[in-house]
Amino acid sequence: MQLQGENNVPNPNHHIHSLRPAFAFNSTAVSAPSNLHIPVPPPPPPPKAGLISVGVKIFQTEGVAALYSGVSATILRQTLYSTTRMGLYEVFKQKWTDPNSGTLPIGRKIAAGLLAGGIGAAVGNPADVAMVRMQADGRLPASERRNYKSVVDAITRMARQEGVTSLWRGSSLTVNRAMIVTASQLASYDQVKETILEKGLMKDGLGTHVTASFAAGFVAAVASNPVDVIKTRVMNMKVEPGSAPPYNGALDCALKTIRAEGPMSLYKGFIPTISRQGPFTVVLFVTLEQVRKLFKDF
Repeated sequence: MQLQGENNVPNPNHHIHSLRPAFAFNSTAVSAPSNLHIPVPPPPPPPKAGLISVGVKIFQTEGVAALYSGVSATILRQTLYSTTRMGLYEVFKQKWTDPNSGTLPIGRKIAAGLLAGGIGAAVGNPADVAMVRMQADGRLPASERRNYKSVVDAITRMARQEGVTSLWRGSSLTVNRAMIVTASQLASYDQVKETILEKGLMKDGLGTHVTASFAAGFVAAVASNPVDVIKTRVMNMKVEPGSAPPYNGALDCALKTIRAEGPMSLYKGFIPTISRQGPFTVVLFVTLEQVRKLFKDF
């Protein structure tokens, strides 16, 4: 859904092949045999598809296994990214907590999340690029598909065919997104949890953990979706040898996307994002709380 509308206008001329729709609209005239130039209006963009219709289409065209495309890359990414950021956040919390009051101000929570998220994203970026490409592969024509067999195959082929630096393509976006997600997610979870306990709304238990974690997931989804859309498009772009890339970085991608598809295009795929982020965050923090309790008792 984040890639919808990216190439909704065909480019018949090779020299404008890599332009985005916003820049291709000015080149839509054809020459008739009588040398009469007849303007041809651009075709309307395809209708926007929602979460269910996209899922059904993927299932019908690629099979149920396509819903798990890139799962090996997802597992590797979470192993590298999540463990790094969660571990570092706990370290920063312990070091920056006020020894007298035993509390961590919201500003320090955000700073700890920003720093931990940035480091975790840098570590997990190669798996992130592989995940994006493997999930988007079925969208390409059969002749252009990469057909990676696994995350190892994807990373190996990217390094061999496009250079090692391609593994960190879009890394600035990954780092920025991870900083936003981690800061908003972890800081909001701690803040909501502390507020619930201070006001005596619930006791420190499963109900409090689920409520705080769902709120954290919503905040993280709202804060990170624009960066996530740009990150997905930059990581997925195909760079042909000898030709200019479709995007010259994050800012260029954002500007072209907004001009071609409007500001709300940065929130494409928000429903799947919150549908994933909510349960994921609940499982993440409920598990984390149990691990904390286990180690504390141990």
